[in-house]
Amino acid sequence: MLVSEFHYELPEQLIAQQPLPDRAASRLLHLSAATGAYQDRQFREFPGLLRAGDLLVFNNTRVFPARLYGRRGGLNSQPISRRNPASRDFLRGRVEVLLTRRLGEDPNDWECLVRPGRKIAVGEHLFFGETDELKAEVIQRGEFGERHIRFAPVKDFFALVQAIGHIPLPPYIARSDSESDRERYQTVYARERGSVAAPTAGLHFTAEILSQLRERGVETTEITLHVGLGTFQPVRTDVVEQHHLHTEPYSISHEAAARIEQARRQSRRVVAVGTTTVRALEYAAQQAPGQVRAGGGEANLFIYPGYKFQVVQALLTNFHLPQSTLLMLVCALGGKQNVLAAYGHAVSERYRFYSYGDCMFVD
Repeated sequence: MLVSEFHYELPEQLIAQQPLPDRAASRLLHLSAATGAYQDRQFREFPGLLRAGDLLVFNNTRVFPARLYGRRGGLNSQPISRRNPASRDFLRGRVEVLLTRRLGEDPNDWECLVRPGRKIAVGEHLFFGETDELKAEVIQRGEFGERHIRFAPVKDFFALVQAIGHIPLPPYIARSDSESDRERYQTVYARERGSVAAPTAGLHFTAEILSQLRERGVETTEITLHVGLGTFQPVRTDVVEQHHLHTEPYSISHEAAARIEQARRQSRRVVAVGTTTVRALEYAAQQAPGQVRAGGGEANLFIYPGYKFQVVQALLTNFHLPQSTLLMLVCALGGKQNVLAAYGHAVSERYRFYSYGDCMFVD
């Protein structure tokens, strides 16, 4: 299967640059996987699209300010403050680091992406913060320019990153992050810190919508998958089957596993909020065929058309980039022709695309 089969044309002006003032004000495109029929709706109608007894599964990961601006050691450049990162002004010695995955339990060892990527060598020292509060050494270079860096121990690593870091907005949002993004680029149910990108399907939910779901008899539960390179890395092959995902840590509690298994035994729908939730549930089901067990690990399941879903029967998701693994996952559930036709309709009707954009419900 060719990656080019998942291409579609998107006018740049349809890429949402700001969130709507009201989370629940987004539009929703409802797609039937069985018939290919779609309907234009509002997200506020979402509770009415579910059935009493459906199990709605959320990813409760929390985004942290994983983008750090700093300088390379040994060069005569000034530290870069959190309020004035000059993120597009790469003067001599300036560096941008995106922390993508913690390596083990030590908070000081990280996999990351760096800019300028080609110039930052193994053994270099990097400094972050107005007074160089955070220091790191480049330990290893990865296959596609990733780096393994090790920070010098500090009293509270995450508190320092919280203070000097930036919310890692995706590159298609052509602006610097703002203070409001710290709240808005986060689901209202986010709890477990560890993601470098939001599980964006969840950004539409409000306390009011969650209350309406409960009143309708929809059951909910939460799992965790920390979004990293596996979610947003580009596909670098021409053939879909030749692509391999990075791993991302996930965990499923005993309570969540029990609710999921009960829903499956009772033939109730398991509805995933976001592609990250799908991948965590389906990966877990592959580890113990026939059931979802409590536990965790490193998920790297690549889902594309032809995949046989074991757990998830319906999906709420945002619109995704052309030729991306996320779009391929949606096509696997909704049917490639169905999904791409619905995307064409969304473009013609000027839906808002990507992280801060509108959403689609596939059932």
